[in-house]
Amino acid sequence: MNLPYRPGVGIMLLNPDGLVFVGQRLDSKVEAWQMPQGGIDPGEDPFAAALRELEEETGVPPHLVHCLAETRDWLCYDLPPELQGRIWGGRYRGQRQKWFALRFLGRDSDINIDTPHREFRAWQWVPRARLPDLIVPFKRTLYAALAAEFAELV
Repeated sequence: MNLPYRPGVGIMLLNPDGLVFVGQRLDSKVEAWQMPQGGIDPGEDPFAAALRELEEETGVPPHLVHCLAETRDWLCYDLPPELQGRIWGGRYRGQRQKWFALRFLGRDSDINIDTPHREFRAWQWVPRARLPDLIVPFKRTLYAALAAEFAELV
């Protein structure tokens, strides 16, 4: 049986210098960094889901961001076979995501990854071009496509 994709969102949070926020996941056994992302709740608008996920993962409230762009299409990635049965109850083959580029209007002190549903152990600002090298291998193609689509924003 071919499993469906989990509907999700992702956020490329850009600071005034054009650097991108990445966090190091708590549950990762590899040295990998990712941008905030998460699932869309049933009936939830993708942009609302992006703002919710951003606040849940970084502590950044909606009034401290400005939407610059969203991806033209939904971007997909497949989980590697060893993870397909373990993540999301084995119900999905990967994620189908709508991504948003958001300008961060706050200060670094407004970022707080120690949230009630903490996902990151550390965070940093990085150049957009480094994104594909920082992510887990099975998401590299998606990150490269995303970095290319949002290149004019940086």
